Amino acid sequence: MNNDKIAVIGLGYVGLPLAHAFTSKYEVIGYDIAAWRIKELSERHDRTLELSGEQLEEAFGNGFTVTDKLEDIAQCNIYIVTVPTPIDKHTKPDFSPLIGASKAVSKVLKEGDIVIYESTVYPGATEEVCVPLLEEGSGLVFNKDFYCGYSPERINPGDKEHTVTKILKVTSGSTPEIGERVNALYASIITAGTYLAPTMKVAEAAKVIENSQRDINIAFVNELAVIFGKLGIDTNEVLKAAGTKWNFLPFRPGLVGGHCIGVDPYYLAYKAQEVGYNPEIILSGRRVNDNMGIYVANQVIKLMIHKGHNVEKSKVLVLGLTFKEECPDIRNSKVIDVIHELSEFGCAVSVADYWADAQEVKHEYGLDLVDDATLDMSSFEAVVVAVGHKKYKELSFAPHQVVYDVKSVLKEADGRL
Repeated sequence: MNNDKIAVIGLGYVGLPLAHAFTSKYEVIGYDIAAWRIKELSERHDRTLELSGEQLEEAFGNGFTVTDKLEDIAQCNIYIVTVPTPIDKHTKPDFSPLIGASKAVSKVLKEGDIVIYESTVYPGATEEVCVPLLEEGSGLVFNKDFYCGYSPERINPGDKEHTVTKILKVTSGSTPEIGERVNALYASIITAGTYLAPTMKVAEAAKVIENSQRDINIAFVNELAVIFGKLGIDTNEVLKAAGTKWNFLPFRPGLVGGHCIGVDPYYLAYKAQEVGYNPEIILSGRRVNDNMGIYVANQVIKLMIHKGHNVEKSKVLVLGLTFKEECPDIRNSKVIDVIHELSEFGCAVSVADYWADAQEVKHEYGLDLVDDATLDMSSFEAVVVAVGHKKYKELSFAPHQVVYDVKSVLKEADGRL
């Protein structure tokens, strides 16, 4: 098995840590279409902060190589695709990265090769979307000349405890024999163990419901936050009290963004609607969570009016833009909804986040970050602590300011979600 030569397609939050793990036992080539990404990794720098310079040095010391040239991965026999699967502006699946990766792999695919997908998709997508592209581009026949596997990623960006080898891995293959082989491949590096699903569709479905379940649970407590806000009850105190029961689930209200929880339910909903079923609970949860940014902004405005501030042209500082604390990932951040809504009210909004990359923020959202280390905090009429980064927990504010704490990390605030 160790004679396998692995190509990891896509070197982002998922692909890079996976490639690093495989380098302990296999020859691994990392492929990414972004030349700048290849350059920075070659210089032992990972802007996602999933791997340290020492870990990158370790991987390269084990023979790891990175490239943006397709011909460099032509001699591999296992291709693991870890590209993102976003949604478009209509909340429909955007398979562009997956299609591009499949077309690229098809050009180097050979008899006996295995293509394993880790990207989150709806049940059946590997065989419906990817396999035809692999066949067309290679001229080979699926399950005769080449094979596929599906092993959904479970990476939690920024989590240094639950790293790739410490999370149990679901595996599957396009035939029972290939399933066993894919399972053995991952089992050789995943210390937490593996679970071999009977089919790729089962593995695809298992992944997409993991995040859908979390989305629905968070939507429930978000709705509670809205209700209790109207009743003048502290939601977090209610959740603490309810949490004393052994089987109460400890979810907390918040802005549900990121590349998984805020996206994956739409993939499942899309497939459900395609087969004639409208998924009411899944889409209801999405509607609640998608509207929380607007709700937060409206609560801030109400508090500003209550404190006597003239809303129009008031200066508002939003602290935090990444989709979660202590992490540089800004993909699908719902903080942007808060910013846009406050701007619609006429507020002059400034945004700071010492974890986020200013160039990425400018490219993704068209915003210029300000430096929270040099800001005069007291010059703002309102401050929204949108992400619970550690430094923000120790801040103090002036009495005239409205302080809204989205993540309930401050000791005192005028409002909390």
